Amino acid sequence: MEDIRVVVAIDFGTTNSGFAFAHKERPEESETNNTWPGSKGIFKTPTALQYDSKYNKVTAWGVKALVEFQEDAESSDDDDDNNKLSRPIELFKLHLFNLKDEDKPWLPSELDYKKAIKDYLTEMRKLVQEKLSSRWSSVKFPSQVKIILTIPAEWPPHTTGIMRECAYKAGLLNKLSSNNLEFTTEPEAAALHCLSVVKEHNLKPGESFCVVDCGGGTVDITIRKLLVKNGLGEITERIGYPCGSTFVDKEFLKFIGEKVGMHALSDFKKNHYKQIQYLVQRFFCHRIKFDFNGKQSEWKTIKLNLLNYCSNLQEYVTGDRKTEMENAGWIIKIDFTSVKEMFDPVVNKILELISEQLNASKEKCSAMFLVGGFAESAYLLNKVKETFRFQVKDICVPTLPITAVVKGGLYYGLNINTVKTRVLKWTFGIEVAREWISGKDKKKRRSPDGLIYTFEWLAKRGSQVDVNKPFTKIFFPVRADQKTVAFKIYYTASVDGKFCDDPGMKYIKTLHIDIPDVNLGLDRPIKFELTFGQLECKASAYNSRTGKLYKKIYFDMQE
Repeated sequence: MEDIRVVVAIDFGTTNSGFAFAHKERPEESETNNTWPGSKGIFKTPTALQYDSKYNKVTAWGVKALVEFQEDAESSDDDDDNNKLSRPIELFKLHLFNLKDEDKPWLPSELDYKKAIKDYLTEMRKLVQEKLSSRWSSVKFPSQVKIILTIPAEWPPHTTGIMRECAYKAGLLNKLSSNNLEFTTEPEAAALHCLSVVKEHNLKPGESFCVVDCGGGTVDITIRKLLVKNGLGEITERIGYPCGSTFVDKEFLKFIGEKVGMHALSDFKKNHYKQIQYLVQRFFCHRIKFDFNGKQSEWKTIKLNLLNYCSNLQEYVTGDRKTEMENAGWIIKIDFTSVKEMFDPVVNKILELISEQLNASKEKCSAMFLVGGFAESAYLLNKVKETFRFQVKDICVPTLPITAVVKGGLYYGLNINTVKTRVLKWTFGIEVAREWISGKDKKKRRSPDGLIYTFEWLAKRGSQVDVNKPFTKIFFPVRADQKTVAFKIYYTASVDGKFCDDPGMKYIKTLHIDIPDVNLGLDRPIKFELTFGQLECKASAYNSRTGKLYKKIYFDMQE
């Protein structure tokens, strides 16, 4: 493997994405990209794609995918067939969450979410490669470039495998198994960025701080301890939930649906999506969402003329609602209470998550930092301060909170050993076999060869572990003439588990080893070991008598 010369961090967000980069020899000269196709001076571009009519080729990405779309909506030239075919693909990252089908964002039947992710990362890769080439023409891409991808805390464990495959197909890696790609969670990246902020707040080694990463799709929270020499420890399980700023947009549309009819709005959205986006982005976000601070004395009721933004909506509204809207001239009055009710379900969920984290910590939290795009909501910040002012003495939003994750991801790539401890989000173990015992074990659990297979845990959820600390147990062959052993590795969100087919139990990988010395029969102890690195885990098997390594395999802790 060639020496790594440049580190690139990619924040692949639900609504917006960005990247930052630095040369390893001059990390202080890091750069966060602010030039995108169709825009300059902004640190992120929309996580959006526009395809040709068959969804094979990307015709625009980022802000250009939405600008052309919104300009078309503004012109009110809304041909139904073209509208459907040109609808931008957005929020596709949410397909990686454990959401109900009805809660997953729309995708055309011709397009798989993995292809959308791969296509978006491909466009991102082209821009990254162009930027690096302009700065350091001798750097070989991707062989001399370390890629750091930030991921939500609550992604299911198989998702890093999907992201690795998409990154490889997008050209970010030379081979699927390349060590040039590493993952860190979004709250961890945000916490690493906040290391540069804690000094301003007089935090000392041994004190803890909470980071609340409020993005467009998800909110991720972690509590970290500041260690000596700028080290960072994790003291609670990081948590996250899909309750970012786009869910406020959903509440706004729900409000509109209550006026015109939910079915009417749903049908209208299917056929005139560009007009819905125009309503949300041009009206709601710019006139209400970005400025709302929760102070009733400063609020003036806003009149929304629906037909100025959704010219075709009247075709879908029927019955009494249509009569009421016509009598009102298709004008809806939006008062303070209505806006507050759009924010509160989302904000209250965030407050609930923060409370859960603070209560889970056995140590007092000295500071709380809100980062991410939604952190710039004055209402959210005011509610957090109001709710937790007696628990946390210092609650603030750092400068440029929207760049916290990508800058923290870059810091992680340049200082890989900064994180000293982690809290496991899963219980890890293996499938083991023993003789089935009549009267003790259930008959249905008896295998044809008279064995019973159970789950044996090695590391439990909630355990605080040092990075690269091994968890070890000794095992023996089941049969005296056994020549091979298969260690099947599983994980579960439960603290414990009994069988590998229990609900929530998931298979990861199998470590196959050959065990010689059959003449020793059952007396052949095998030391099996799980070692937790940064976000990667190593499974190893050793001859317990000689210490000789039989074999080892690697897998992502969230693979």
